[in-house]
Amino acid sequence: MPTTIQCLWFNGEAEEAANYYVSIFPNSRVGTIERYPEDNPFPNSFAPGTALTVEFELDDQPYVALNGGPEFTFSEAISFMIMCKDQGEIDHYWDTFVRDGGQEQPCGWVKDKYGVSWQVVPEDLSRWAADPEQSVKVMQAIAPMKKLDLATLRAAAGEA
Repeated sequence: MPTTIQCLWFNGEAEEAANYYVSIFPNSRVGTIERYPEDNPFPNSFAPGTALTVEFELDDQPYVALNGGPEFTFSEAISFMIMCKDQGEIDHYWDTFVRDGGQEQPCGWVKDKYGVSWQVVPEDLSRWAADPEQSVKVMQAIAPMKKLDLATLRAAAGEA
């Protein structure tokens, strides 16, 4: 099966964003950085030497950050799920994104300072969603939340 790689379009912040993300996630690193050349064939782009693409990995998953310009921006139509094993992990990711200029969103979603949407959720969510009785109760508990409270969700699922 071919490998799929997420490519995130930035307006000049690709290298900064890649470095930011690898500072948050374990088992992460910045890889190859391709830079805009002196004889840049792309009109109205970035200065020579600016990162064109930055390959990076977040918890061993491949990504590419592309400095493409202002034409496109991020929306909630695409988001990345962070499956957290405990409240400490939920707090780490959520609090880091919000502290660094992100925006709290409903139901465990948060936008980072670049506008990328993340769903910071417990790994148990899929299991709860598969059970019709638990699903309704857990979704009712999630609805009024921003950052998810794992103890409240476990109680709603009947696991407290």
